[in-house]
Amino acid sequence: MQIGIMAKTFVRPTLGDVLDVVGRYSLRAIQFSFSCAGLPNMPDRIDPAQVERIHVEMDARAITMAAVSGTFNMIDPDLSKRRDGLRRLREMASVCARLVTPVITLCTGTRDPDNMWRRHPDNDSPTAWRDLVVSMTEAVQYAEEFGVTLAFEPEVSNVVDSAHKARRLLDEVRSPRLKVVMDGANLFHAGELPRMREILNEAFDLLGPDIVLAHAKDLSQDGEAGHEAAGTGRLDYDHYLMLLRAAGYDGALILHSLDETQVAGCIEFLRSKTIFLSP
Repeated sequence: MQIGIMAKTFVRPTLGDVLDVVGRYSLRAIQFSFSCAGLPNMPDRIDPAQVERIHVEMDARAITMAAVSGTFNMIDPDLSKRRDGLRRLREMASVCARLVTPVITLCTGTRDPDNMWRRHPDNDSPTAWRDLVVSMTEAVQYAEEFGVTLAFEPEVSNVVDSAHKARRLLDEVRSPRLKVVMDGANLFHAGELPRMREILNEAFDLLGPDIVLAHAKDLSQDGEAGHEAAGTGRLDYDHYLMLLRAAGYDGALILHSLDETQVAGCIEFLRSKTIFLSP
């Protein structure tokens, strides 16, 4: 595994400036957001010249794009917003080959109309699941069309709020182009922290072979996704990283939910786990 970072952790005027900071921390992998290149997170249209500039900037610094963020609310109660998100996802998929990125990350979504990271009671309804499968099936068609992998993240505030539901989605959609982002800080419903190792073990048993990206952040409480920087909360990192290694994961471990003042400390924390990680 290698340590990477969400590129939008660094707010700079240009993509080149962002990548220069990434390089100064001796990091060589990012999860990219089009916002770092002055575009919306999910652009309406991506000009080929913009794609070429991004590719050149990345290549010049020998930084790889482990994934690009393509999150939108896949079960938004407003159908027109779902359709717009899927259209923008196809636009992103169409340029991934030139960006040399194999993965687009997704959010399975929520029925909350205002915040796709906030839980809603209707997330557990049969219609929410049906809408997710419809949206994901169409998204997978775009992934197959352009040869990219989609990776969704089990997260307690979304419709796929457990490893079991993630396994169910994989089994229902049945596409080699649909995989998983693993984030150990996102799996714990209210009251479940005392069962941390059991829940992590179960998640990796169910999803281990399908993990194509891993996140590194932390949590201070259960019942919602973690919002803390890696090493500052309650996640059992020794166990989490051991499970990633045992699953055969050797990709980027993407730092997430941290501000720039925390980057050096988080890198040091992860690099201290020398049994699991190389610098």
